[in-house]
Amino acid sequence: MEFELSKSQKEIQKAVRDFVKGEFKKDVIEELEKTHAYPTAIWKKAADLGFIGIHFPEEYSGQGMGVMENILVAEELCRGDSSVGACLILADFASEIVLHFGSDEQKAAWLPKVAEGEFLSCGAFTEPNHGSDITRMDTLAVRDGDDWVINGTKIFITNGGPMAGFYNVLCQTDTETSPSHRGMSMILVEADRPGVSTTSVGEKMGIRLMDTAEVVFKDVRVPQSNLIGKENRGFYQVLEFFDESRILIAAQALGTAQGAFDRALAYVKSREQFGKKIAQFQVNQHKLADMATKIELARLITYKAAWNFDQGRIDPKLTSMAKMVAARAAVEVCDEAIQLLGGYGYMTEYEVERFYRDAKITELYEGTKEIQKNTIASAILGKLK
Repeated sequence: MEFELSKSQKEIQKAVRDFVKGEFKKDVIEELEKTHAYPTAIWKKAADLGFIGIHFPEEYSGQGMGVMENILVAEELCRGDSSVGACLILADFASEIVLHFGSDEQKAAWLPKVAEGEFLSCGAFTEPNHGSDITRMDTLAVRDGDDWVINGTKIFITNGGPMAGFYNVLCQTDTETSPSHRGMSMILVEADRPGVSTTSVGEKMGIRLMDTAEVVFKDVRVPQSNLIGKENRGFYQVLEFFDESRILIAAQALGTAQGAFDRALAYVKSREQFGKKIAQFQVNQHKLADMATKIELARLITYKAAWNFDQGRIDPKLTSMAKMVAARAAVEVCDEAIQLLGGYGYMTEYEVERFYRDAKITELYEGTKEIQKNTIASAILGKLK
């Protein structure tokens, strides 16, 4: 059993660190945070360097890498900055549905544009009345000649809004089937289709640089060829997608935790109180020890989940464990980082308060920590009579 990154993986890691060092300017990011503006220039440069869609095949403008390489990029970007990093790692959000289930025509039409930074991709699953329960959908897609006609509303859609290129929309296509999730399909809807409208969900606690929208589909007409994969398999496609995307969110949490730790460590090594560096106080040393241990545990399970996926194994239990553990570590480490900085930690200038705000979302999207526990428990118990 190897616990060592390969040479190429280490080179990718270094390349991202160099990119962060050169492009993540503190004053620029502070201004983006104040204005809630997307880091467009940084995103474009990341795409030029191949960091967006690194796990896409080369024929679709990717680098043919695996999930492991993708999460190494994600970890380093979020370590550099929790807000900008989140924007970049989710620029291709849900494009994996097209990658794994789409037709050759769909892949060729959409994946290169995502990888090259032409626009953002979106997954439109969550609904106002159902939240985490994706076994029920009010959004309907009805056949009309050679088209699908879609009506419904999705909420909390990452990247939804003016920069979106397309939405992977989970729709009810068979209303007679029971249970209802067996009658759901995934349909690709171009963002500029007539009848598609978006509204910002409003001010958020964290990830403020990223658009999060309510998306309304009103008599939206798309050709039947926009169906992704097989009809009435949409629910199962989303479950498989979550097994990959939850590893990415674990990496987001991991990077966010490491970034907050880095800043706290630098501070305690330089700050003096009561005549000595505060890093010399045992209480602070113990805090750092606990933080470092939580990060290392999160890294081990996140890397294992990524490696496992790249072996062709789908293991919802492991991916849910990784997301749950890494997200909790991020929240706890960021909390302690603020505590170590004291009053300065509460100030925006020192960044850790923003890392703290950004950390919490990792316990919410892609399934709350409670949903992860349901998945883990189900795998452990199996079917109960």
